[in-house]
Amino acid sequence: MDWIQELTHNESLSCSLNTFLDQHGFSGLEKALQLYSNIQAEYICKTKAAVTKIKMDDIYYLEIQTHTITIHTGHGTYQKYGSLADELKFLAPYGFIRCRQNCLLSLEKIQSICDNTIHLTNHIQLHMSQRYAPKVLTAFARSRVSR
Repeated sequence: MDWIQELTHNESLSCSLNTFLDQHGFSGLEKALQLYSNIQAEYICKTKAAVTKIKMDDIYYLEIQTHTITIHTGHGTYQKYGSLADELKFLAPYGFIRCRQNCLLSLEKIQSICDNTIHLTNHIQLHMSQRYAPKVLTAFARSRVSR
């Protein structure tokens, strides 16, 4: 049985979906599905000695120094070798953006921005360079409107 038939046979699910669509529309459903996908997604931190799966939703930001990437999460930090440009290609669809030359952060983890200081939900403060500030501010404003 495909999912459309399942939906028509499951009255409770059908009712919940109709209520959700009445309140939030199809764009709300699309955003909810994207959020769910992002929460379920995993980031693979691979080194010579180990492979670690990290929930995408747990990552606050990534920093790089001489090809060593440090991933800051709610559960600790992890390190791997690589380039921030490659990480950004992978992480951009999950709401990550560059805030300075050596740092990517999750838009979902930003609590506020004041001047060139980004306040994260875990009370960490990150500096935002003037070069990246317009993109970060625009993306942050869009992310707040779409919630």
